[in-house]
Amino acid sequence: MSLNCNELKISAKSAFEFTLSVFTGFWFIGLAYGIYMQVEGFSFIYPMLMSACIFGGSLEFVTVGMLLSPFAPIQSLIMALLIQARHLFYGISMLDKYKNMGLKKPFLIFMMCDETFAINYSAKIPGYVDRGYFMLFVSIFNYLYWFTGATMGGLLGPLISFETHGLEFVMTAMFVVIFLENFLQEKSHVSSYLGFVAGITMLVTFGKDNFMIPTMLTILIVLTVFKNKLQKRVA
Repeated sequence: MSLNCNELKISAKSAFEFTLSVFTGFWFIGLAYGIYMQVEGFSFIYPMLMSACIFGGSLEFVTVGMLLSPFAPIQSLIMALLIQARHLFYGISMLDKYKNMGLKKPFLIFMMCDETFAINYSAKIPGYVDRGYFMLFVSIFNYLYWFTGATMGGLLGPLISFETHGLEFVMTAMFVVIFLENFLQEKSHVSSYLGFVAGITMLVTFGKDNFMIPTMLTILIVLTVFKNKLQKRVA
C-alpha cells in the first residue's frame, strides 16, 4: 500500500521523537571521534567517509589505530569481525520485524546499529504510524546523527580544544534509559533479568573487552531452549 506525503510525515515525526536521545549521544561521541581523527593527523574527509561507509562507532575508533599501524589486512578483518559480531544476533532478532519490507530492507540492514536495533525492536509504534517507514526513518535519523556529528567534529577539530575523556558515558546512560523504559513496559521481566545476570557473569568471567559475544550467545541459547515456557508466562 502506497503512503501519501502526510503519512510519511507522521512516520518521520514519530521516529524522530524516539531518536532524540540517540541524537544527543551520537553528536557528542561523533564530535569527539571527528576531533580525535583530526588530532591524529587526518583531514575531515576521513571521519566523514568512514562514518558514512563503516557506520560502526567502536570499529571507527579502532580503525584510527589500524590506519596509523603497518598494513595488516588479515588482522584488520579479524578485528572488525570480532568488534561487530554482535550484529549477527541483532539480525537474527530482527528477521520477523524486517520481513516483507521490500526495497526498504537493504537500507534497514545497512543502517543497523546498537541504538537503531534497541528502538526498532522494543518501540511501541502507534497504530496510526506505518511500521516499515517508522523503522526506516529511525534508521535514517540515527545514521545522519552519527554522520553529521563525525563530519562536524572533523571540520571543527582545528578550532576546538577540550577534554573528551568520559564522553562515551553518554551512550551508556542512553542504553540504561532504553532498558528501563522497556523494563517498565514488560509483562514479565524474565528476559531482562536474564540479560542482566548473563552480562554481569560474562563480564566477570571474560573481562570488559571480551564479554559481549559470550553474553549474546548465553542469552540466545537460554531464550531458545526456554522459548515456549517464556511465551506462556508472558501470555
